Amino acid sequence: MKIIDISHGIYKIDGKLATENSVKGAKVYGEDLVMVDGKEYRLWNPYRSKLAAAIINGMKNISLLETDNVLYLGAATGTTASHVSDITKGGKVFCVELSERNMRDLLNVCGKRTNMLPILSDARLTERYSKYLPVCDVIYQDISSKDQAEILNKNSKFLKAGGIAYFIIKSQSIDISRNPENIYAEELAKLSKDFEILERIDLEPFDSLHLFTVLRKKDL
Repeated sequence: MKIIDISHGIYKIDGKLATENSVKGAKVYGEDLVMVDGKEYRLWNPYRSKLAAAIINGMKNISLLETDNVLYLGAATGTTASHVSDITKGGKVFCVELSERNMRDLLNVCGKRTNMLPILSDARLTERYSKYLPVCDVIYQDISSKDQAEILNKNSKFLKAGGIAYFIIKSQSIDISRNPENIYAEELAKLSKDFEILERIDLEPFDSLHLFTVLRKKDL
């Protein structure tokens, strides 16, 4: 098998995206495990992870380092968050999730990964988990709601100046009757005070009606 290190713990193995498995032998969502040179890797399915889709579609600003602390808003059952934990194995991934049903599955994932910390909370109510968080290097937000930009603005206090926010805009969660491009523009405008836009990435063919954006927190 041919393996290529494309960015700080993110690999391509025979053309397929992968991360080195930090819990050997453990799967999270039925992904394939492969051995290369004595190390185990998890193939990263872009149809199951918007971050994987964005990377495959050419995202340039992959700003996840081994020692980064990540605030993950909308961790769901831990599919993408588990790959983030592989990459940031020397840091922490603070996984905020509102759904109790999702949290049950997320707890199983976090139970095997010491750098993933589950937080059952509404991401709008930052006071509920602020005491548990250090200053973070990265925020990753994938939340279905009408107030997506407002949620990121509220959580931006946890992000260091110059830190990166991966912000996924779900147009159908805001208004199914409107042009998605208009929704994307409005949501990004709401963030312009504290963030600059580095990239916009289309997720087709892996996902539709979502815009993956990379933002940098301004040093105000």
